[in-house]
Amino acid sequence: MRVWIVSMVVSVLAGPALADFAKISDEYQFVEVVDGKTLTRPLIKLEVDPSGGISGMGARWEVTGNWSWRDGYFCRDLNWGGSDLGYNCQEVQVRNDRIRFTSDRGNGDSATFRLR
Repeated sequence: MRVWIVSMVVSVLAGPALADFAKISDEYQFVEVVDGKTLTRPLIKLEVDPSGGISGMGARWEVTGNWSWRDGYFCRDLNWGGSDLGYNCQEVQVRNDRIRFTSDRGNGDSATFRLR
């Protein structure tokens, strides 16, 4: 009985913290999540405009770019401090006030941002 009570308390307390990220599958849902928000992580602040623009700062350098939604992925062309970071389609997932982008259609590196 004691083990059961402890496991119930742990699952109630940890439930939201352990929740998985949910995949964003369409452009409308993506825009709803990012519209009016700043995507932040240490030394990075970005804004993703619903009309397809990306702007902000990464470290001390300006970030600019464009994005579109294609076949269920966020596809962006990005420039950071004068360096072309190229075109990449990324899987997008969200959980509470966090959004995660995973490059190469979900098969590459990930970056998680706080939505503010």
